Amino acid sequence: MIFREATLNDIGPIMKVRLSVRENVLSNPDLVTQADCVDYIFNRGKGWVCEVNGTIAGFAIVDLVDKNVWALFIDPNFEKRGIGRQLHDTMVDWYFTQTNHTLWLGTDPGTRAEGFYRKAGWIANGWHGKEIKFEMAAQQWRNQTVKNLS
Repeated sequence: MIFREATLNDIGPIMKVRLSVRENVLSNPDLVTQADCVDYIFNRGKGWVCEVNGTIAGFAIVDLVDKNVWALFIDPNFEKRGIGRQLHDTMVDWYFTQTNHTLWLGTDPGTRAEGFYRKAGWIANGWHGKEIKFEMAAQQWRNQTVKNLS
């Protein structure tokens, strides 16, 4: 497994992963375009991918403008291998080197993603539309990271 920053050549495979997921499925695939991915990765924040034998197995994108996790998705064929957690930690670590603003994300209630974020230390703080709004403060992340290293 190779974890690295996303490049322009990764946009097509990223879109393929995004459309392959079983949870948080886009009701309309045209709602997230390749141009959106380019904007979020190269103008608004940064993105990372996990590559397994030349295939993009998952990706994560964080948005510095709106201070949120824009995307974290794993191809169903590569689930339960720790890819999501590694992408998550890389993304959150980078985010908090750029800013101390609280990071937030939304995810559907009752999903595996909800459990994933709770286990990763995110705090539920209301709703964002029909999604649970989770938040992670900079100091909370730093304390948790230090704790995990001990």
